Amino acid sequence: MRICRGIAEIREFVKAARKDGQTVGLVPTMGYFHEGHLSLMREAKSRCGCVVVSLYVNPLQFGPKEDLSVYPRDFDRDCAMAESCGVDGIFAPENEEMYPKGFDSFIEVNGVTARLCGASRPGHFRGVTTVVAKLFNIILPDQAFFGQKDAQQAIVIEKMVRDLNMSLSIVTLPIIREEDGLAMSSRNVYLDEEQRKAATVLYRSLGAFEEAVAKGARDVSELRKGIEEMIEAASGAELDYVEVLSVPDLEPLDVLEGKCIAALAVRFGKTRLIDNMVVEV
Repeated sequence: MRICRGIAEIREFVKAARKDGQTVGLVPTMGYFHEGHLSLMREAKSRCGCVVVSLYVNPLQFGPKEDLSVYPRDFDRDCAMAESCGVDGIFAPENEEMYPKGFDSFIEVNGVTARLCGASRPGHFRGVTTVVAKLFNIILPDQAFFGQKDAQQAIVIEKMVRDLNMSLSIVTLPIIREEDGLAMSSRNVYLDEEQRKAATVLYRSLGAFEEAVAKGARDVSELRKGIEEMIEAASGAELDYVEVLSVPDLEPLDVLEGKCIAALAVRFGKTRLIDNMVVEV
């Protein structure tokens, strides 16, 4: 497995793979891998001859009071895990490589960024779309792989690719969960024992939502209220948002219709976790 720190180096690596007739898959990450990341890498390897994983904690998508400085990192561990999945190349640039002195160009996607994390984390998606657009331009993948846990992110990236006529396809894969239902996340390591136990309420509340929909519930305000009440009853849980929106335009609904998503963000202490459930009516 090749580890590339510079843009010119990863471009040469990908160019050689294409010369050999290989398609290129990209898995963009911020590192500290778990089974969710690995599932993306394995799927990419099953579809593409050459798989590149970007490993870069992007400062542009963190707010001034967020966890950039303490975001978990373990480069050697990540490289070993990626290699075990058949990854061919790691692109791990420094900030100066991605955002050199004088950098002042950004990508913004409107509409689908107006709610959920776009509303609660101002500027977050400008940072996401800018770094992902740069990665797409640097690596020129045929396919890029994202996880459903970051559902809004996947929708935003799909819209950016579509609106800007980028020449690749986006593959979104299911959420990978712990045995008790908690969605796998690099931030789960921040949780203490009590918070970790309480955090299972996210999946349980979404499961109750799904069950209510299966039984015929359609009133969005009542469904949202049911999720909120379960979370508020959990020890130490602080709601950021709970929303039920249409997919893929992420517009508010009064009554469930078509494809919909229940999405939430909850804090346990200083740790902010997100989760979601998609249903089709």
